[in-house]
Amino acid sequence: MIEPASQRRVNAAARLLNGEPDDAVRVFTRCSDDELANLGEVVRQLQRERAVARGDLDDIIAAGFDTGFGSDGLGVLPWAEGNVIVCPGGIISKSRTSHRCRFVSVDDTWIWESSELIREDKRSSPGPIDGFRAVALLPLMNGITLDVVSGKARGGQHSVDRVVSFEVRRGELVEVSQRVVAPAGMK
Repeated sequence: MIEPASQRRVNAAARLLNGEPDDAVRVFTRCSDDELANLGEVVRQLQRERAVARGDLDDIIAAGFDTGFGSDGLGVLPWAEGNVIVCPGGIISKSRTSHRCRFVSVDDTWIWESSELIREDKRSSPGPIDGFRAVALLPLMNGITLDVVSGKARGGQHSVDRVVSFEVRRGELVEVSQRVVAPAGMK
């Protein structure tokens, strides 16, 4: 069993981390790979808990449904709101084999499968449109990468049209690239 650290030791560690970064690096270089992995996981979990604690998730989700979809009915690009990233996404079906969609991938995993997902709410598309809209929340944590993938299906064949990539750097959601994906055989 791990013994709890004294308040004196906790305060000393906090002073070390808030002081010169080189001092903290010297301490971390002495850690084993397992200890560093555990430390990283603990830090990510604390960031996640703080993101949840600081925001009213119901209000953020409601605002996401109000402002997070363009005139085309698909989700707009994600944005930071407090300590969370708001990620709208959805699909508009024209038939059983034809649709347009836009979803977010987090660190190369679809957002609904991501271990970073705080919450996701789905609703049917308004009006006569067949499809759904979703608003997902992620913690605003340095190093998270997002890809906003826009695509379509025609005749059961799915293709990607455009990808906009983001990364969280120093607590800010930063666009890092945009690329248009040409259909196979096109130049």
